Amino acid sequence: MKHTNDVSRPLYLQLYETLRDDITAGVYPYGGKLPSKRTLSDRHGMSVLTVEHTLSLLTDEGYIEPRQRSGYYVCYSENETFAHPGAAMPLPRPHTAAGEESGSFPFSVLAGAMRRVIADYGEALTVKTPNAGAPELREAIAKYLRRSRGMQASEEQIVIGAGAEYLYSLLVQTLGRDKAYAIENPSYEKIEAVYNGNGVIPEMLALGPHGIRSAALAACRADVLHITPYRSFPSGVTANAGKRREYLRWAREPGRYIVEDDYESEFTLSTKPEETLYSLSDRQNVIYLNTFSKTLAPSVRAGYLVLPRPLLPAFEKNAGFYSCTVPAFEQYLIARLIENGDFERHINRVRRQKRKENEKSG
Repeated sequence: MKHTNDVSRPLYLQLYETLRDDITAGVYPYGGKLPSKRTLSDRHGMSVLTVEHTLSLLTDEGYIEPRQRSGYYVCYSENETFAHPGAAMPLPRPHTAAGEESGSFPFSVLAGAMRRVIADYGEALTVKTPNAGAPELREAIAKYLRRSRGMQASEEQIVIGAGAEYLYSLLVQTLGRDKAYAIENPSYEKIEAVYNGNGVIPEMLALGPHGIRSAALAACRADVLHITPYRSFPSGVTANAGKRREYLRWAREPGRYIVEDDYESEFTLSTKPEETLYSLSDRQNVIYLNTFSKTLAPSVRAGYLVLPRPLLPAFEKNAGFYSCTVPAFEQYLIARLIENGDFERHINRVRRQKRKENEKSG
């Protein structure tokens, strides 16, 4: 077993990654029992409280499950047939009117940041930004993704655009209309609509309780798989750990890509952000997509792509000539909120609030 010794990272994350990797490698097989909390504490030289935090994260992400008075057992499997047979599809999430969401960004903080951006940038706000977006925002996003999601991406891999639908179109133009695309069924209706509008008829892959059903994924002939691993709309399905690895195995075939549509995952109930397929992949063929419409406000029509480096030449050739569709003021405002910590403080506050609400309702 690997030992945790990176003093630059929190102990619970070091232990989390060690146990996660051992589980996916089969050191702890499906159905096998993990060592006791005391044993793990002694073995890794950390407190029982730290170990408990780690086990809670592994439980949240579907690697292990607790059994009363018995311990923790591995429930991660690469075979969908091991999934609990009685699992049902989650109920659709209800729509809420603007301003009703508990995740609304504090307007007073937003207004203060707006004033500072106007004061600091002045007439520079009237200058057109580069086609891929303002360097200040792209760099801020890259740093945020590195520290919060474990994603190693540089500024030049990030493309800013006015919302998810616009970014979907850029992806089709970058990858090509000659490729075969597949999406979840059901999925957010605008995903299919945008693909259709770009001359692409996507294959519809049936969702199960943990993600796209294995039989549907194995039978599909797509080159590009567009997924929403966290709380896919309208089903509410979140892909578990085994299913995420299955997606990555599917993408090991030459010429295949995954579009990871990560909307709303920042507001997970877990104390640790959701794992991204981008960070788990070693193939440089996962395209990450997210927006600020949920984390800031629905009126903030700004999102971003993180492109694998091998795709950058294709993007520059096929779509890089488009001007950035997000106003400069909005880009500098988002960059300011990320850089001064307001953005992450807001996310952490909402996550704590949602966990409390969930505990009360449970």
